[in-house]
Amino acid sequence: MEKGKSKSIFAQAQTHIPGGVNSPVRAFRAVGGEPIFMESAEGAYMTDIDGNQFIDLINSWGPMILGHGNGLIAEAVKEAVTKSLSFGTPTSAEVEMADLICSMIPSMDKVRMVNSGTEATMSAIRVARGYTGRDKIVKCEGCYHGHGDSFLIAAGSGAATMGEPDSPGVTKGTAQDTLTAPYNDLTAMSEIVAAHKGQVAAIILEPVAGNMGCVTPVAGYLEGLRKLCDDEGIVLIFDEVMTGFRLAPGGAQELYGVSPDMTTLGKIIGGGMPVGAYGGKEEIMDLVSPKGPVYQAGTLSGNPVAMAAGLAMLHYLDEHRALYAQLEATQNKIVSGFQSNLDKLELNYTINAVGSMFSLFFTDKTVLDFDTAKTSDLDLFGRYFNAMLERGVYLAPSQFETLFLSKAIGDKEIEQIVKANYEALEEIHSVD
Repeated sequence: MEKGKSKSIFAQAQTHIPGGVNSPVRAFRAVGGEPIFMESAEGAYMTDIDGNQFIDLINSWGPMILGHGNGLIAEAVKEAVTKSLSFGTPTSAEVEMADLICSMIPSMDKVRMVNSGTEATMSAIRVARGYTGRDKIVKCEGCYHGHGDSFLIAAGSGAATMGEPDSPGVTKGTAQDTLTAPYNDLTAMSEIVAAHKGQVAAIILEPVAGNMGCVTPVAGYLEGLRKLCDDEGIVLIFDEVMTGFRLAPGGAQELYGVSPDMTTLGKIIGGGMPVGAYGGKEEIMDLVSPKGPVYQAGTLSGNPVAMAAGLAMLHYLDEHRALYAQLEATQNKIVSGFQSNLDKLELNYTINAVGSMFSLFFTDKTVLDFDTAKTSDLDLFGRYFNAMLERGVYLAPSQFETLFLSKAIGDKEIEQIVKANYEALEEIHSVD
């Protein structure tokens, strides 16, 4: 595989961009080697600046659920661009977007548009604190909610302890208001809430985790959180930045039948453009300025180009609900192929999958939370990633990121992916 141009531009990038990338996972630090710079994409494929083509299994970390270069979205963007890139005033597209989101996600009575998932989660916990008059939040270890200070918190030493700053620049004071619990552990969550009774404003989690790899909720976990929050007057926030409109028209909350008080969204609602949103019950959202006292604002919130792309995407998903069965069938074929390959080679593995999301973990442990995800063989994953890359399949460059499928992946691509998987595993297995 030719890498000369990517290598050259990465060297140039490091002059004025920290680490040469604008988001850390892109640097390939977790898998070795240097990042590949993309130039174009269409359907199921990306092409880099050296002319190498890859089947895309991250799809811009989720939003390209219809594949790259979708004509409906492209036309919507072209039309919007001719009117203006930004107004800084209300537009009718924002109203249409709000109506559509609330119709597809029944737990959301009102919604506020923002520019990223990070903005959405930061704003949601602020509103939850304003609504409850409480300061503390609980997040789950391994769930990622953007780079807001309140979320960059490492686990404390016990179930009832405060978290510790996980990044320089996050103050200990901020960390003291964030508690951490293991994902999928209802008992631990209940103990934390009991130890801080009357102090917890919100519990926030990914209903299906995507940032420790794909980790699904065990039976009764989401239902148990719903009851705990009801009993204790806590706002339950589902971070559906990844899962919203990807796992079902109404997100993971529709798939699992559990309604949160608030929901954060991103990815797909921009159709590939930068966007985010948060929303929930009317009595909570009516606290947001200018209706209420909780302040949040943004010049580019509801950007007309992003709204045009997102509306085209959501209208398609709303009108073609059979797509979700198609995506799950694609996932089942790929996962079955991977399982067959791994069994033939007698490798230790776990595969977690739901809908159009899945992860292969190189561990014989059942992956239920961040601790079990961390039992994976990271060196083996790095070699596997690079072996798949050489065979034209682009995976997430980290063991702890889920893969996302798109409508554009057909039987030909499935066959190529499964074949590359076997050859890559055979290559690294023979070395071991």
